[in-house]
Amino acid sequence: MTNLIVRGGRPLRGEITPSANKNAVLPVLCATLLTDEPVVLHRVPDITDVRKLLDFFGNLGSRVEMDFETGTLRLHHGAGLDPKAAHLPLGMRSSIMLIPPLLHRFGRASLEEDVTGCTLGSREIDPHIEVFRAFGAEVTSERAATVISLEGGFSATRHWLDYASVTTTENFVLCAAAAKGASRLTNAACEPHVQEFCDFLRRMGARIEGVGGSRLDVEGVSGLRGVEFTFADDFHEVATFLAMGAMTGGEIAVRNGSVEQFPLLDRTFAKFGVEVIHENGWSRAHIDGRLKVREPFTSNILTKVEAAPWPYVPADLLPIFIALGVRAEGQAMFWNKVYDGALGWHAELGKFGAHALLCDPHRLIVFGGKPLTPAKVESPYIIRVAIALFMIAASIDGESTILNAAPIQRAHPRFVENLNALGADVSWVAGD
Repeated sequence: MTNLIVRGGRPLRGEITPSANKNAVLPVLCATLLTDEPVVLHRVPDITDVRKLLDFFGNLGSRVEMDFETGTLRLHHGAGLDPKAAHLPLGMRSSIMLIPPLLHRFGRASLEEDVTGCTLGSREIDPHIEVFRAFGAEVTSERAATVISLEGGFSATRHWLDYASVTTTENFVLCAAAAKGASRLTNAACEPHVQEFCDFLRRMGARIEGVGGSRLDVEGVSGLRGVEFTFADDFHEVATFLAMGAMTGGEIAVRNGSVEQFPLLDRTFAKFGVEVIHENGWSRAHIDGRLKVREPFTSNILTKVEAAPWPYVPADLLPIFIALGVRAEGQAMFWNKVYDGALGWHAELGKFGAHALLCDPHRLIVFGGKPLTPAKVESPYIIRVAIALFMIAASIDGESTILNAAPIQRAHPRFVENLNALGADVSWVAGD
């Protein structure tokens, strides 16, 4: 167990450059297996999931040259890769996106039972299985594994998702890009990281239409070429640092090359008395006095933050706004329309002295502005829940401990170093 010690009560101030979005980086890394030509990627973050994928590529026999100081990665998945070494990395949901390129190269892939990511409630693999079968793969169950096999390559298909899943959309595109003929996906996910992923594939030569919408048309090509690609700023991380500055009574200027993704997020910040200002490629969060929940114009209802597939507020950012709600004077409802049971960590808020009421597996009411005290709390294996707990601890005078905070390292490189440079007093410690 890796814990975070937080000595709070210090306003965070300064400038920060966000890293790339892991939800774009990981599928792009998986997609590189579709080409035999060299690929160069810039701004690759030093996070645990990236290291797992690079180890996987190295075991396959790929040439991997990673400079984490500069963030530059040179990859070459040439001939002679070893299919016997294709054991998917464990503990990361993105492993499932290695299946299409492995099927394309070797005609076989094995999905082990413990290939998982954050504990965000029920996360089924059935939609992925349906996609693989739609493209002509055969799926069988063996001991402790699901085996997917493919003869003769992918065949083009039309598919309609019952839910706009990000990873299922990306798996569809990976299959379709290498398939014979034209494929269409209806009810596709359209998150910014899905758009970035599709942009990468198009630069490799994939023919994809409808990016940013709910219907994707993909014309398969005979081969994809190598490419040089630079990842964009992670809008999740931009919003997270803005919230940290607001929570601690400071002000953090965050470089933001993704301002077009912020109108709804800006309005959501405003519900808690936070004004977000975007100027000259930088974003800042400003508070006039104190955090306070804005009363809705319609009487007798609660201010709400509803998280759902893009273009709603992303479910990944809901814990950040819950943390703001804990500090803001007033009441607010938080609604996770994506994952069952993803709000079960609300009991940890009470250890700080916060008042939160879980209505059902999807909705949480926070009665904010209560006096808070330092505490020892435990994070579930969810990246931004660990960060939300840190944010609350950082806003309280005294020492708090976030147990099992290691999930942060899956998405945020140099997390502690960046925070201490902004005036925090936080450190990693090994736990039992």
